[in-house]
Amino acid sequence: MMKPWKAVKRLGPLFVGLALLLSACGREDLSVLRPQGTVAEGQLGLIKLSITIMVAVMIIVFGIAAYVWIKFRRKPGQTDVPKQVEGNFKLEIIWTAIPLVLVLILAVATVQKVFAYGENYSNDKNAVKVKVTSHLFWWEFSYPEYGVTTAQDLIIPTGKKIALELKTADVLHSFWVPSLAGKTDTNTDGTINNAWFEAKNEGVYLGKCAELCGPSHAFMEFKVKAVSEDSFKAWVESMKAPAVLPEDPAVAEVFKNQCLTCHAVGDQGGPVGPNLTGIGGRESVASILLNEEGSGKPVGGKPVKDNMVEWLTDPQKVKPGNKMPQPKEDLGLTDEEIDAIAQYLADYKLSY
Repeated sequence: MMKPWKAVKRLGPLFVGLALLLSACGREDLSVLRPQGTVAEGQLGLIKLSITIMVAVMIIVFGIAAYVWIKFRRKPGQTDVPKQVEGNFKLEIIWTAIPLVLVLILAVATVQKVFAYGENYSNDKNAVKVKVTSHLFWWEFSYPEYGVTTAQDLIIPTGKKIALELKTADVLHSFWVPSLAGKTDTNTDGTINNAWFEAKNEGVYLGKCAELCGPSHAFMEFKVKAVSEDSFKAWVESMKAPAVLPEDPAVAEVFKNQCLTCHAVGDQGGPVGPNLTGIGGRESVASILLNEEGSGKPVGGKPVKDNMVEWLTDPQKVKPGNKMPQPKEDLGLTDEEIDAIAQYLADYKLSY
């Protein structure tokens, strides 16, 4: 049988190597350790404080344990029983008081952050108000002050507080943008939760559902796209522009009859499904098919049209359990009609 120290000697380097390898895995836009906004920075500060306190306690405790182990270990030839001592009032007070002080420090910082980052800015005239509604398995973003609604890509101006009002249309979901803020649930009992965040720099930040909500929970992503104030205003105006329908009358008719009953483009269509206005310029199709034209040239991205064709050909294969009818079986679309609609949507881009 291999001795314990030899097993440690052999397996130790392996575990260290695996730790270093796995530490390189993950996505830069999905990390609480790379904060890009005020809320996330404060939360990271709280994490650092907690870890610092824990590491300090661990070092002190292990240091004392090592000192005692070395100082009072049995000496060679020592056979008598050491003097038995117990109780030291001063030490008892010290090692009771120190943990209380540390817990108090952590508690005060935590309470401060909880209240500061749980503030409701829905009545702040300088904040951008967004109503967030979670669906199986997509996100709807409505801007009541601007009269526009979009899906999957949450467009925000940099340097401004974004006041979020969150609810669900079906089951329990959880709104989470790791680089900008912590998680906020969208509850099923009708409760509306409020949260806020802000992005200091322009960029695209990945958001996810953080609550197991069904077979496509892992595919329920969204993007927060932070742009300049001028770009945000231009985006709002583009969203409010009249709908641009397919030039081909036959394709336009099919699109009206089969797609606009649930979806909307511009000033036309219904509110049941995700708003498709400007979908050709979004970061993804169906939140999980990454567009190669998106910001940062995502790894594994494909042309928007290819993603649209893949989605319209078999939505259940891409995102199992979603509520969209099967375009071929349920709506009777042909491959040619799917290709034409995919091309139209891929070309539907907004300037901002």
